[in-house]
Amino acid sequence: MSEIEISREGRVQVVRFNRAEKKNAITRTMYAQLANAITSTDSNDDIGATLFLGQPEVFTSGNDLMDFMAVATGGEKGTEVIDFLRAIITGTKPLIAGIDGLAVGVGCTMLMHCDLVYASNRAWVQTPFTDLGLVPEAASSLVAPRIMGPQRAFELLALSEKFSAEKAQAAGLVNSVVDVDELEAVAMSAAQKLADKPTESMRLTRELIRGDRSEIIAQMEKEGAIFAERLVSDEARNAFVAFMSRGKKAS
Repeated sequence: MSEIEISREGRVQVVRFNRAEKKNAITRTMYAQLANAITSTDSNDDIGATLFLGQPEVFTSGNDLMDFMAVATGGEKGTEVIDFLRAIITGTKPLIAGIDGLAVGVGCTMLMHCDLVYASNRAWVQTPFTDLGLVPEAASSLVAPRIMGPQRAFELLALSEKFSAEKAQAAGLVNSVVDVDELEAVAMSAAQKLADKPTESMRLTRELIRGDRSEIIAQMEKEGAIFAERLVSDEARNAFVAFMSRGKKAS
């Protein structure tokens, strides 16, 4: 079974994280699948929107730390993460997310590039970049202050505070908080409404709302360069080892 499950409901492409036993941690292979799923819709007139979903109580815990550790110890970094981030920033079709449970790291920052975000009442978001000796990514250092103001953005990205679904909604990151049993139906309904609207009108309206993406791409690349430097730093390497050691003790 694929760790990224892709299906269709009408004109909505459903992209579901499907690695629950690892809290939907995203590997390089999964990033490549995600990027392809988004970019392939640009020229597919049969798809009008993409909906991201996870598993019960886990949207995604973000990047697989084993991939981080591999880079920290001399492995190849690859382009899969950047390819995915570029896809969600520049894709031409609406992106909707329905999050239940944890949405951590890129699981949180990717929401900043979705057009609509729905959360269950047990969802929460967090970005532990500084705890891991890293820096924000996905242009979140630029986009988050625009969405929620500099103080709340600092609380999320630098202090690494956990935001409940209600707090994320108050910060402007989430559109609506719904009962867990209603989440996927509500998110799907919104996705279908967007997908069924006149295609060119939707594209133009979305472009007007989102505006020029060049500044966001530039910030993503700037963050990415610093992130890559941090991955091979002693500070990050030690943080990865400490984090994984805590996980082994907990299990």
